[in-house]
Amino acid sequence: MRQLLAYKAWQSHILRRETLLNPYARRCLCVSQQDHATSANATQQKPIIRKLLIANRGEIACRVIKTAKRLGVSTVAVYSEPDRNQLHVEMADEAYCIGPAAAQQSYLNADKIFDVIRTTGSEAVHPGYGFLSENTEFAEACEEKGVTFIGPPASAIRDMGIKSTSKHIMSSAGVPIIGGYHGENQDDSFLLEKAREIGFPVMIKAVRGGGGKGMRIALTEDVFMEQLSSARSEAEKSFNDKIVLIEKYIETPRHVEVQVFGDHHGNAVYLYERDCSVQRRHQKILEEAPAPNITEDTRRSIGEAAVRAALAVGYVGAGTVEFIMDAKQNFYFMEMNTRLQVEHPVTEMITCTDLVEWQLRVAQGEKIPLSQEEITHKGWAFEARIYAEDPENNFMPGAGHLSHLSVPSVGDTVRVETGVRQGDEISPYYDPMIAKLVVWGSDRKSALQKMTQCLREYNAVGLPTNIRFLMKLASHPEFLKGEVHTGFIEQHESDLFPSKPQVEDATLFKAALSVLLNERKPDAISPFELASGFRVNLPATRKVKVKIDEHEYEVTVTTKPPKKLSHSTEYLMKVGEGPEMVVSGKFEQVNNATWLMTTIGDVKTKTKVFLDLSGRDNKVCDPDLLTLFLHDGSCDIVFPLPKFHESAGQGSHGGVGGTIAPMAGTIEKVLVQAGDEVAAGQALVVMLAMKMEHTIRAPRDGIIQSVLFKEGDTAERNSALVTFQSKDE
Repeated sequence: MRQLLAYKAWQSHILRRETLLNPYARRCLCVSQQDHATSANATQQKPIIRKLLIANRGEIACRVIKTAKRLGVSTVAVYSEPDRNQLHVEMADEAYCIGPAAAQQSYLNADKIFDVIRTTGSEAVHPGYGFLSENTEFAEACEEKGVTFIGPPASAIRDMGIKSTSKHIMSSAGVPIIGGYHGENQDDSFLLEKAREIGFPVMIKAVRGGGGKGMRIALTEDVFMEQLSSARSEAEKSFNDKIVLIEKYIETPRHVEVQVFGDHHGNAVYLYERDCSVQRRHQKILEEAPAPNITEDTRRSIGEAAVRAALAVGYVGAGTVEFIMDAKQNFYFMEMNTRLQVEHPVTEMITCTDLVEWQLRVAQGEKIPLSQEEITHKGWAFEARIYAEDPENNFMPGAGHLSHLSVPSVGDTVRVETGVRQGDEISPYYDPMIAKLVVWGSDRKSALQKMTQCLREYNAVGLPTNIRFLMKLASHPEFLKGEVHTGFIEQHESDLFPSKPQVEDATLFKAALSVLLNERKPDAISPFELASGFRVNLPATRKVKVKIDEHEYEVTVTTKPPKKLSHSTEYLMKVGEGPEMVVSGKFEQVNNATWLMTTIGDVKTKTKVFLDLSGRDNKVCDPDLLTLFLHDGSCDIVFPLPKFHESAGQGSHGGVGGTIAPMAGTIEKVLVQAGDEVAAGQALVVMLAMKMEHTIRAPRDGIIQSVLFKEGDTAERNSALVTFQSKDE
């Protein structure tokens, strides 16, 4: 009955909309906020929110705090022990530690969060996304304790949290769904028969959760049982529920989702759609709004279908209805995310709204700030998720120290949503996102050009990032045309992941020049480091070796005789048998940044650089690392380690021998003790970082002098794990 009444209410809403003379009248949020500032609901009283607890961390916590402060709402942050120095802790008016690194003991521990709510007198809690944002029990507990949950009713979270249940509700509400089986019979042979009826290929999906977990594609009947077993196993490990559903697999599908918003008065609107098709490991990486290459009829139809979905479950607040779309623009309900979505900023950019403000206003009983007729879209927006990960290694997540961070200038058309600063650590315990870079342009082409330029200006050093990959992706010819689908990265793998990156001679000349200039610095550790090749009365010729992206290159360098009245040294350089060029240059400080000013032949260039001497700071004899920020992305150059340092690095701290922590992580196993004799390559310690194991091995035969950490300890990057002595010392 509730669903039927909601559907009739929606039909009435559409009828009213069609009778308006100007259905797309524009009114920006700044005007609307004034109009609605005093329009609090008179029939349904809700408590005024004066103090808000944010039950999350990182960039989304910072995002919520910014809007809350603008509205005059006091903010309370919670943090785990390794997050005590994070940006969201600093930004909030108050902050409380709620436990150790493990999310189950901190950010997922509802009891500890309620303790802080009681201590601070917070009237409301904003869950952000992830953690407790879609936890039915937490939403129910908030209601029982009289705490305003900034999100939908617990019933909506429950209904939409189980895929099979949500499919039935959507079908009843007239929302298109993919043909498939969503029932309770989980017998293998029965599911196989249903798959035959649907027709291969089919998608096997866990009924709970998301993020691609418990999802497998059976292209043919021969592999169905194997894929079914694999999907169930992963679903049980991830969600403690191995029930699956079977759906028709849409080939080369698009992932198109619609931002919806509901209030306590039975109103619901859509704020247009986003295309999130470009994904890796079934997880989004680059989103845009609106979706490219769809008709206005499709845009209206998918938005109205999303509103029907929201009304069918009595939705309140911000939510996202996700659809799968085929090549003919037929769309089918996939799932509903009952929370604020990671990519919500692109919707805000094209609709001139602040969805967090809407959440807070609606939670206090106000109506949705704009009617459907007042919501229009203008221009185009992109969001690039910048991660600490290695695209060349299957997007393996990373962690470590952000030794350098500089970002493009922000303003009305550029946003950087982040929770980290230069000098912060990307923790191995949580999502490795560094930032969300969001840009707006008057059309798709201009927005994409701005995105590419801003990615060039987003410079991060200290750990691997996906910035260069995002630049390749954004400049791919098919992406430029808007020809996107969920298999885009796999289809264009050879373009996006060349077997060996092409490095221009000019880049290698800059790398070699950087090595030479670095050797001439007045703060050189020792004259024995220098390898200038100086010889009396003879040209100095040497081979300069540099390593870029794990590939070694050799540049032949000849020092030219100095010119009269010249303060710069000129070099003749060539790569292999290539042409020889005259190269000169120097480091300069400009606007708090270091630039390599280079002349190659008759061409002058200016390249931003960052020299990482963290190894020296930590008294670990690592090679110096210099990063060049080039037009097509950053380029890390490892300077050759002089023999003098190689031997020094084999001392008791392990140095280059490999007995230091490669990144911040937890000591999972200690395999040796003081006095043990070990052989080269023998495992000493096993670390767990970013949910992956890293085995630290002996650099050579020797004797363990001491073990500096025990199992369960946390080790920072570059920390010595054991002291080590060679047998002949």
